[in-house]
Order: sequence, then C-alpha cells, then structure tokens
Amino acid sequence: MTVETVDPVRRQRFVFSPQGDILRADVWTAPGGDVPPHYHPAQTERFEVVSGEVEFRIGRTARRAKPGDRLTVEPGVVHAFKNRGPVEALVRIEAEPALRLQAFLEEAAALARAGKYSQRGVPRGFRAAAQLAELMERYADVTVMAFPPRVVQRLLLSPLARFARKRQ
Repeated sequence: MTVETVDPVRRQRFVFSPQGDILRADVWTAPGGDVPPHYHPAQTERFEVVSGEVEFRIGRTARRAKPGDRLTVEPGVVHAFKNRGPVEALVRIEAEPALRLQAFLEEAAALARAGKYSQRGVPRGFRAAAQLAELMERYADVTVMAFPPRVVQRLLLSPLARFARKRQ
C-alpha cells in the first residue's frame, strides 16, 4: 500500500520508497511550492525532474531544471528548490544513506498540517517554536536548515527543545 505524505505549507506531496540504504521519494510540488535552504551533513541527494519546471539553488548557483535533468548535491552543501512553473512538478529524489530523512520529512509535514509554522518557516507561537526546535535538534544529524544561521540555532534550539520535551 502506498502512503502519501502531504505538506500543505511547502505545497508538496511525498511518496517514499526506502530501498536498503537509499531513500527514494517522488515529490509532487504545486506551483510556488518549495523546499527551503538546508543541508544534509552526511547524505548525498540526487534529484531528477520528471515533469514541470523547477529552480534549484545548490550552493550559490541557481539552475532551472526541466524533465530529464538530473542534479546531485553532496553532503554539507546548502540547497533548495522551488516550482517556478505553472503546473505541478514531479521531482524524483534519492538520498544516500537514507538515515532518518523519511521520518524527519513526515514529522515536519505533520507540524505543517497542524498549522505550527508559516510558509516562511516562522513558528506560530512559542509552543510551535519549541516543537520545531525539538524536531530540528533531534534530526540535526540528518537535516540542518540554513536559516537562522547555525550559531543562532545552537544557542536557541537546545533551550526550546528542552521546553518542548517537558511539555510532552
């Protein structure tokens, strides 16, 4: 049975297919939908645009990709993408090693469905900030957001994450 994960904030739908130490995912992104700037400390991520038109930012380079285009992002490189076209885009993604990326994306989507943060990633209140901090701290070995700067994240995430754990 195929399970679809929906993220209404990022305007995406995911279908995951873990295969050994590789996580494969089909990601349908509505026009204007995006993945914010982030990096993976220990994963290589490969992207293939299946349909639509997607703008990728890898490091400081922007590239518009069309069906058939493939891109690779090495560990530690900040990257993002946005559907710049007028129709839904399908991007096929592989992350290697898989680590806990699927769990991170599923939990982030659940927070989005619960209305915990805005399109810009801004938490909707203190408790939402604490929940997001706890998520980011718990998955720091998998995904690190590029904003706020890492030094700010280190100062703020731990106290907020502790608050969130106490509230559970």
